[in-house]
Amino acid sequence: MNQQIRKSRETRQGMQPRLDPEGLFDRRYAAFLGTVSHLRVKLHRYCARMTGSALDGEDIMQEALFEAYRKIERLDDAQALRPWLFRIAHNRCIDFIRNRQARQRAEAGYAGDDIVLPVEPAGPGAGRAIERLVVHLPPKERACVLLKDVFDHSLEEIAELVGSTSGGVKSALNRGRAKLAALPAQPVAAPAHDPELARLLDRYVELFNRRDWDGVRAMASADARLRVSDCYNGLLSGSPYFVEYERGEPWRMQQGAIEGEIVLVVDRLHGEEWRPAYLVRIHADGGVIDRISDYYACPWILDMVLEDAG
Repeated sequence: MNQQIRKSRETRQGMQPRLDPEGLFDRRYAAFLGTVSHLRVKLHRYCARMTGSALDGEDIMQEALFEAYRKIERLDDAQALRPWLFRIAHNRCIDFIRNRQARQRAEAGYAGDDIVLPVEPAGPGAGRAIERLVVHLPPKERACVLLKDVFDHSLEEIAELVGSTSGGVKSALNRGRAKLAALPAQPVAAPAHDPELARLLDRYVELFNRRDWDGVRAMASADARLRVSDCYNGLLSGSPYFVEYERGEPWRMQQGAIEGEIVLVVDRLHGEEWRPAYLVRIHADGGVIDRISDYYACPWILDMVLEDAG
């Protein structure tokens, strides 16, 4: 995957999401997304770095945006939209981390909160390295370092967002920066070996590339869920998912891996060259597909993966 995606660095920001009136995301939500479009890439980057996963980050960002959409009437000041959205996304990230017990795993290597002398922020150009390493910090320090050293928020903005004080943010920054400076070189994560899932995905790819939609459907449970970000969220059986692929532009699908996770990569044909365009995530239970997440409408995910690949 990494070798392949390095071949493609074209900008995909111009891709427009497809709307399906049968899905959860209606045209009012699409209009809301247009209003916040200038924030979406930054919101995704923040969620992805907080969770350590570009795909989990996208799912959380979508949930945060939909929560904001449902509560938009509570926002009186349009100027407050940016911090408000970041706060919702931040809270979603913290819930996600807690549910995975990532806090305990992250803090296990840092027993005790000793007094740490102030550490200067990293120099220009270090932001990308910081983004990839903050996942090794406890959640509060992770958030403070990201918001200050990557997104350039003020201490006051960060304090409000993480529920602390400016002094508390300074302390968290000092601890986080010191821990990052002491980290050893991090190896690239290898995909977890799951032969059953690999075999299932091989079969899925084979049938998908043959356009055998009946065969693909037979691999999924009757109540399998489908999520096409910005487009559809509901039952796979009630979606026009396969019709969209049948009438779409030339494509092919293959297995790949990002961030230690096996995924499916959809390639598009550009002239005579196949280039990766977006990712699909498959979840299975007992050898049967019960959830599909298609990230067609989220080009920033692959952009992040491309940049991280070097």
